[in-house]
Formats: sequence, structure tokens, C-alpha cells
Amino acid sequence: MSRLGDLGARLYRGDVSLDIVGARKLWYTVSVLITVLAFAALLVRGLHMGVEFEGGAVYTTPPNNASVEDVRDVAEETSGSAALVQTLGDDGTMRIQVSGLDTETSNETREALASELGIPTEELNAEVIGPSWGKQIANRAWQGLAVFMVLVVVYLAIAFEWRMALAALIALIHDLTITVGVYALVGFEVTPGTVIGLLTILGYSLYDTVVVFDGLKETTRNVTRQSRYTYSELANRSLNSTLVRSINTSVVALLPVAGLLFIGGGVLGGGMLNDIALSIFVGLAAGAYSSIMIATPLVADFKSRDREIAANDRRVLNKRAKRAEAGESGEDEDGDDEPGAERRAGADTADDPDDERDETAGVGAGGERRGPRRQPVSRGRGRGRPSGKRR
Repeated sequence: MSRLGDLGARLYRGDVSLDIVGARKLWYTVSVLITVLAFAALLVRGLHMGVEFEGGAVYTTPPNNASVEDVRDVAEETSGSAALVQTLGDDGTMRIQVSGLDTETSNETREALASELGIPTEELNAEVIGPSWGKQIANRAWQGLAVFMVLVVVYLAIAFEWRMALAALIALIHDLTITVGVYALVGFEVTPGTVIGLLTILGYSLYDTVVVFDGLKETTRNVTRQSRYTYSELANRSLNSTLVRSINTSVVALLPVAGLLFIGGGVLGGGMLNDIALSIFVGLAAGAYSSIMIATPLVADFKSRDREIAANDRRVLNKRAKRAEAGESGEDEDGDDEPGAERRAGADTADDPDDERDETAGVGAGGERRGPRRQPVSRGRGRGRPSGKRR
């Protein structure tokens, strides 16, 4: 077994544990810093919206020998707006995008570009998108996102509870903010492909969060019936049991997306492929981080404010303090817990070394050890004899 596989098995069994929930203030601080940087990038640089949202013209040239710089200069000088020029292959085919053009300016720009390329105007394909259509697309995208968020909260509130639904919503907003902030920093154009990528990563992040929450719900089902672990400690045990699976799933998903982004988009000049790949890549990484480091610690914070769970946590801590003062081993002596409740609440007592010793060695009423367990005498011995004794 590999080291990572052995670590995953030890995390699942509870032999080793990473205190992720206990260090939640650190993860909250990191997330706040990243969010502040994202908002700063939005305020300073802003988003580079594509023609699909702002309106403009897109020109596609036939194969030619013109340089990208010369074509960009002609397009910007004629239109008076910034132009984005991309090569679509090795034959010199270009895609020229200019935002904020009306029909008259678009025709003038088309003629100037055709003259620069030395081709008839009819051979230069032009597509004009009006600003009203772009605004309509943007409004529909925001409406779809809002409906998606509402449905997510309703589903999680029904399948789990409202605290988990609220934590999942915060994690999704966290992922969106980071992705949009990276777009502002990098300066990539926001296109319909970007919206597709955002919806994809929201669905993936939600899937990862639901997997973690399902294990958390099962682990803490009867948390108030035991007095060994607090809710945060049980949440941390549950998170550790699914940690390696979440990491492996995220890495496997990131590898092909990285190929699309760095090879398909960077080397081959994929155009819209860049928009989709970047949003998915950043969103997958942010979603994996938020599902592990944000969502579960938030649930632990919300649940610790519940009166019943807070009272049980105080009882656990008080009993633990009494054991520490008395120098005891940590086993419960008052017997006030329901039998089997710790196992149902996720406290896997079979993994406890003390419990294993109790199963292999006899223990007296006062706790003293009696040595190896003896097998009971057969009840059939002496049967049929008057006194039950041997003759």
C-alpha cells in the first residue's frame, strides 16, 4: 500500500487525526484574506466583459500573413475601442473582437481591417452583437445563479438541516468570489463560457460538500447520548475519515482541466477554451478547499450554539477535567451513558486500545485484572449420573 493510501486508512480508522476543525480560525483568516484580495482586484482592475455582455463586433479573417500587432492597431484606431486579437491556427486565421460598436462603426472597422489584410471586404466575416442583447444575457445569467442558490439551500435544508444548508451556501459564495477575483487579476475575458464554467464548479463544489456532510450527519447522529467527545471533535473525526477521498477526487478532476488550461488554451491558443478551463480550474481548487476547511468548521460553530449540544459539550469537558485531576485513564465510571451510544455517535470504541485490552482480558468489578479468560465448564458433564460426579 502506498503512503497516501496508508495515511487514508489510518485517518479512516482514527489512528491518526488532523485537527482541521480545531484550527478553524486559521482557515477563516486565510479565506477572509483571499476574499479581500478578490474584492480589491474587482475594484482596481474590474472584469473584462466580452462582447456577448457589452455588445460589439467579432471579425474572423481568412488565412493571411499580417501581424497581430498591426491588425490590433488598425482595429483600435478605426473603432476607438480596445481590440482583442487571437490567432486560431498556424495558417494565420485571426479572431478580432471589439467591444461597444454600433452598426455604422462596425462597418467602418471591417473595411479598414480588410484593407490592412489585402482582401475583399466580403471575405472578412463580421458578427455584430447589440448591447441590449448582451444585457439580457447578463440578466438571465444572474437570475439563473440566484435560482440555483435558492434550490441548493432548500435541498440541503430538507436533506440535512438549515445549519448545513447555510454553511454550504457560504462555501459556494466563497468559491464564486475567489474565481471572480482571479478573473479580475488575470484579465481574462468574461464570456458565456465563463458562466458555463462557474455553474460547473458550483455543482462540483456542492457535490463534494454533500459527501462530507453525509458522513458528518451519520457520525453525529446521537451526539448527545455520549460523553466522550464534543461535537467539534466528532466533526473532525468525520472530516478525517473522508479527507483523503475528497483530496483524491479533486486531484483527479483537476488534472484534465489543467491540461485544457495550460496546453489547450496556453499552447494551442484555444480562445473560449481558456475561459471555461480557467473558471473550472480555479473553482475546483477553491471548492475542494472550502468543502474541507470552511463548510464543516462552520457547521461545528453553528451547532455549538445549540443549547442541547452546548450542554453536552460542557458535560464532556467537565468529565474530562475531572479525569485529568484524578489521574484516571479516561474511561467513564459513572455509567450514565446509554450502552452503544458512543459507537452510534461516531466514537468508534473498538479502535480504543483500552477497549481491546478489556475484550482480551478479564476485568474485575473494581477494575483489577484477573488474567486470561477461562472457558466455562461444559454443562453436559456428569449428566445421567445421580450426583453428577464421576464414579
